[in-house]
Formats: sequence, C-alpha cells, structure tokens
Amino acid sequence: MNIFSQLQKSLKIPQIVSQKETMFLKHQIHHLREQLEDFLYCLFRIFIGFLFFSHGAQKLFGWFGAQNPQPLFSLMGVAGIVEVITGILIFIGLWTRIAAFFAAGEMVIAYLMVHASQGINPLVNKGELALLFFAAFLVLIVYSSGKWSLQQLFPK
Repeated sequence: MNIFSQLQKSLKIPQIVSQKETMFLKHQIHHLREQLEDFLYCLFRIFIGFLFFSHGAQKLFGWFGAQNPQPLFSLMGVAGIVEVITGILIFIGLWTRIAAFFAAGEMVIAYLMVHASQGINPLVNKGELALLFFAAFLVLIVYSSGKWSLQQLFPK
C-alpha cells in the first residue's frame, strides 16, 4: 500500500475512481506518451536549434532585433559562429550530439565569463538563458537526434 492510499484511509477520504479505472487511465496515458514521444522530442530539438541559431544570428547578422552585428573575429563573433552552426545542425538533426556538446561548452564559457562575475544567482546575473540552453544541450547529448531527423538518412 502506497503513502497516498494510507493517507486516504487515515483521513477517510472516499475513493472517487476505482482501481480498474485508475489502471485504465494509466494505460491510456502511457499509450499516448508512447505515440507522441518521438514527435515531441523532435519538436523540442527543432525549437532549441532554432532558438540557438537565432541567438547567433543576432550576433553575426544583426537579425531578430539586434542593434549591430558583432565583428566576426571578436569573442562575440566567434560565439555567434558557434551558435549559428550548432543551431542549424541541431535544428536539422545532423550530428546532434557533437553540436550539442560544443554548444553546451560555449554556454558554460559564456556563463563563467559573462554572468558569474556578476553574482551567483542566475536571475540576478542574467545567466538563466545560458543555463537553460546548457540543460537543453545535456538532454540532446544524451538522446541525440531522435527518430525524426536528418541523421536517420545516413547508415550507421
């Protein structure tokens, strides 16, 4: 007996859903998750890839509301190159693990060089985006490109 069942009995809360209905709902949710898993992961990969590409395109080309493009051979220019290339690779699902590894490394460097010197709290030092990207890249490193990707066209 799990803790919720014990709590329900001790507080004398009436059981609204039967055990059979609960098992049916669990089965339905599990089945739905299995059906949508590949699609949702693909959507996650595409969103992360596009957002990271956009982040780099702001630096390199001045797109998406940026004021001025950064010089190509500056620190921000090199970061923009990494972000554009890895963002495209992640978006299309080609060499995703390698791209995510380099992108994650760049986010660690960005956080340490730009944000951490302004305090430890990411909300105060404005480093939450770098940390969110880093976490997303860790997921991409672990799960790679997924079933719906360009990588699936190439034999292993």
